[in-house]
Amino acid sequence: MTSQINIQIELAEDKMPETIQWMAPDGGVDEWQKAKAVLLGLWDGDNKEAMRIDLWTSKMMVDEMNDFFYQTLFGMADTYVRATRNGELANEMKEFAKTFLKKATSALDAEKA
Repeated sequence: MTSQINIQIELAEDKMPETIQWMAPDGGVDEWQKAKAVLLGLWDGDNKEAMRIDLWTSKMMVDEMNDFFYQTLFGMADTYVRATRNGELANEMKEFAKTFLKKATSALDAEKA
């Protein structure tokens, strides 16, 4: 049995993502869903290294990117604790995520002022 998660990227002339869409029929997402950004991490167990695909559209605003990273970091802590049962370190990751968001928000507010 196989399962697919499909990601479709439409590029502008400058090769920047214009639109990002995704679907996962086996996960109950049968129609294309819009997204402004995607962070995909893959683990190569043979070479013991992480590979990443990080894409975002020109429509992605800085405040949205700040929220996206905060929620991603916070969610990674939940994944980490499920995979390792190391709740103490997962809580540290969540605290870092909260600190990150405060600093990112403060920097953006200072920039706007």
